Amino acid sequence: MSRTLIAGNWKMNGLRESLSQVEAVAAAVGGGEASVTALLCLPATLVALGRAAAADSALRIGGETCHPNAKGAHTGDISAEMLADAGASHVIVGHSERRADHGETDSVVAAQASAALRAGLVPIICVGESLAEREAGQTLARVESQLAGSIPDGVGAGDFAIAYEPIWAIGTGKVANTDQIAEVHGAIRAWLAGRFDASGAETPILYGGSMNPANAAEILAVPNVNGGLIGGASLKADDFLSIYRAAI
Repeated sequence: MSRTLIAGNWKMNGLRESLSQVEAVAAAVGGGEASVTALLCLPATLVALGRAAAADSALRIGGETCHPNAKGAHTGDISAEMLADAGASHVIVGHSERRADHGETDSVVAAQASAALRAGLVPIICVGESLAEREAGQTLARVESQLAGSIPDGVGAGDFAIAYEPIWAIGTGKVANTDQIAEVHGAIRAWLAGRFDASGAETPILYGGSMNPANAAEILAVPNVNGGLIGGASLKADDFLSIYRAAI
């Protein structure tokens, strides 16, 4: 199995003054733990500054999205190569907010994941269902369809991570119960085994729906949960570190 990954997603939050939170996390993480990777995915304006703030620690810094192309006439976009140049090690692709706000389809997400790998980054590929899809009993079909369309050809099972984010639980305070999480994570693991055989066990599957210090230990104990994609709770060092410590 892969290392546990505790990844923060700051979204469109954070100014220079927020680097104090990165510094606090870096100081607490120190040289790191053998079994757990700590990662903060920051807005593009803070990636290089965040990398500098975390330079003497095992804390990794990532980006929140990337363009499929390495360069070109794409005003306002950022390439995976730019993120790598700024010191990033990972990048989130296919977050539900990007899919909804920017119309990013599975094929776009697969191209972004390929771009990340091209630049030497680890893509965190997000999948998840809406409340309407869950209530219609379409959760597993939706998630498996996204996996099939969003994971690029030629990738190795250990080259990327999956984040399951039930859309109805993102930023709402609602959390899928442990049986729901176990069902979907188990289905994702089975799908990965079908595509990658035994090496499918190497792909970390993160839970990304309102994980916080109060529920992290319970969720991380669910089979096939190999970490978390943390939203609001990652903005404060103390909250993020509580989740990180729950994974150790």
